[in-house]
Amino acid sequence: MSRMTRFCHSLLLLACVLWAAVPWAVLADEPAKPTAGKDEGVKLFDGKSLDGWKQSNFAGGGDVAVENGQLIINRGESLSGVTWKDADKLPRDNYEISLSAMKLKGDDFFCGLTFPVRDSHASFICGGWAGTVVGISSISGQDASENETTSYKKFEHNKWYKIRVRVAGGKIECWIDDEQLVDLDLKDKRVSTRIESDASRPLGISTYQVTSAIKDVQLKRIK
Repeated sequence: MSRMTRFCHSLLLLACVLWAAVPWAVLADEPAKPTAGKDEGVKLFDGKSLDGWKQSNFAGGGDVAVENGQLIINRGESLSGVTWKDADKLPRDNYEISLSAMKLKGDDFFCGLTFPVRDSHASFICGGWAGTVVGISSISGQDASENETTSYKKFEHNKWYKIRVRVAGGKIECWIDDEQLVDLDLKDKRVSTRIESDASRPLGISTYQVTSAIKDVQLKRIK
């Protein structure tokens, strides 16, 4: 083999090695991109800490803690709970929020989920007024015990309930497990929170003289 032929072969071998190495080097430097399924939501509670949340500023509110992957809201003198810190990260329409809640001690509402509704807020009350009232507080100044969303449901202690709220299509819709309990057309309606629950805005989970466990808090945008 001539010197020129050996030189050409060496150049060809070097070019092949460099060509094979470049894509791997680029991929190694490129950060991994998270993937999510079409219908997956964003977790708002990691089961390890109160990251993103703060204890709601309720007078006489019970302590909150993370135990065994659950957010524990301890019974207070009246309202207790947690509030999401960053309002700017929350949608105000076309979204759905869901969580699982369990009543541990007490007999009033074990989950009052306060959420944004366009330029205002509302609360989905589960088990209020001595334990059975379900509904939205408030609609045109009327709270969950006295408006068109009022219904009644028995809640057991130490049982998980899946709670889901959707704000989309000009409506507020709410489910407990697979039962739809609220289907509210927002046309000509004025929604608001009761003044006692203002500390839960923009997004909060509260209880009334009840100790509750919360988990699986997720937010999903709806296109």
